Amino acid sequence: MYQARRIARSEYVPIRNLRYHVQVWGTPSAQSVPLVLVHGWMDVAASYQFVVDALAQDHFIIAPDWRGFGKTASGGADNYWFPDYLADLDFLLDHYAPADGPHPQVNLVGHSMGGNVVMHYAGVRPERIRRLVNLEGFGLPASPPSDAPGRYAKWMDELKKLHRGEMDLHPYDAPQGVARRLMKTNPRLSEDKAHWLARHWATQDLNGQWRIQGEPAHKLSNANIYRAEEVRALYQRLSMPVLAVEAADNSLDAWWKGRYTLAEYHARLQDIANVEVARIEEAGHMMHHDQPEVLAALIERFIA
Repeated sequence: MYQARRIARSEYVPIRNLRYHVQVWGTPSAQSVPLVLVHGWMDVAASYQFVVDALAQDHFIIAPDWRGFGKTASGGADNYWFPDYLADLDFLLDHYAPADGPHPQVNLVGHSMGGNVVMHYAGVRPERIRRLVNLEGFGLPASPPSDAPGRYAKWMDELKKLHRGEMDLHPYDAPQGVARRLMKTNPRLSEDKAHWLARHWATQDLNGQWRIQGEPAHKLSNANIYRAEEVRALYQRLSMPVLAVEAADNSLDAWWKGRYTLAEYHARLQDIANVEVARIEEAGHMMHHDQPEVLAALIERFIA
C-alpha cells in the first residue's frame, strides 16, 4: 500500500449547520499563503495526498470534504445546489483565512466539479484569491431556456427514484473491491495508490460492508439548466492569475460526444484577463492520481 510522506490531521469546522471535515497538512505561518485544495464529484479531500507528498516545499494546506462527501455529513439533503458549494467555501475561508488576518488571500486549487466551484467563487470574491488553479473544471454545454421544463421533470422523477432507494450506491465486501473499482474507472491508477485510496474513499458500515463516502443524492441531475452566459460573466471578473490545467486524454470528447468541446471551453477561457493553459501528458481526468509529481511542480511554480 502507498505510504504517505506528509501526514494530514482531521479538523471539523462548523459551517452552515454542518460539521465540515477538513484535512490539514502543515501549520499556518506569517510567511506562507494558505493553499486550499477542493475535490471533485464523488471524490474526497484525501485524494490530494499524492500531490501533497510530491510538493517540493512545505505549505499550510487546507482540503475540505464537500457536503455529503467523505466525512462531511449531508445534513439530510436529498439533492445538492451549486451555490451551496460557493457559500461553504466562503465560510471555510472566513475560518482559515479571515479578511482581517495575516493572509486574507489564499492560493486556491479545484479539480473537476471543484474546479468549477473555484472558478465561480473567484468571480464572486476575487479579492479573496491570490492565485487560482483549475484542474479540468470545464463546465457544461450551454442549455437553451427551452430545456427548462424537461430538466425540472427529470429532476423530480430522479428524486422519486432516490427516495425509493433505486439510486443507492453499490456496496463492497472488502476494501479490495473498492480498489478494483477505482482501477477500473482509472486504468492509470497504480495498485498501491488504489488500495490506499480505497480506505479513504469508502468506509465500513455496521454490517461489515464497505460503502462509498458519497451520498446517492449527488447522482441527481441538476434542476437548473446550465447558463453559459452567467458563467462567462463570472470569468470576466477573475482579476487574479489563473492556471487552467488539462490532461492529455481529452475527457470532453468522451463525455459529450461533440455537444461540448475543448475548443468551446478554450473560448470561454478567453474571457479571463490573465490565464495560462497547461497540459499534463500521460494523464487522464484524475491527473492528481496519474501524475502527482508533474501537477505538484506546476502548482508550486505558479504560486511561487
